[in-house]
Amino acid sequence: MASAPRVEVRVQAEDFDLGAEMAALTGGRADIGGVASFIGLCRDEGGTLAALELEHYPGMAESAIRAIAEQAAERFSLSAILAIHRYGKIAPGGQIVLVAAAAPHRHAAFQGAEFLMDYLKTEAPFWKKEHLADGSSGDWVSAKDADDSARDRWKAGS
Repeated sequence: MASAPRVEVRVQAEDFDLGAEMAALTGGRADIGGVASFIGLCRDEGGTLAALELEHYPGMAESAIRAIAEQAAERFSLSAILAIHRYGKIAPGGQIVLVAAAAPHRHAAFQGAEFLMDYLKTEAPFWKKEHLADGSSGDWVSAKDADDSARDRWKAGS
């Protein structure tokens, strides 16, 4: 009988180390055949952005992400899944999010990571405010239709 998948969710201000996170995710696990990961970075928006500030409701954000991660683990028979989402001011080039899915086979790992990321972009309770390079405060970032479409295709079962 397979062991229950490891589901880890963290919302933190501190940066993360991909190598250390992958070692922790797979350490001692001989049942994992592949890991698919995604790191989201802060763009400079053509030189106009000095930082992106992310806000969240502590507890609520972790709970929402955990629910999505547990769905992914079950839906794709994952061995382990990890989601780290940062908050606070992040400069261009800085890491914002890490999603990693481990599975016996690559296809499930790829699907699990993509599923979780698509839902994170649309369902996780984070708010993003731009801080512009000219020193002014920019806008709150609106959701994108493309993100909703990416999430919605999973509802259709693809």
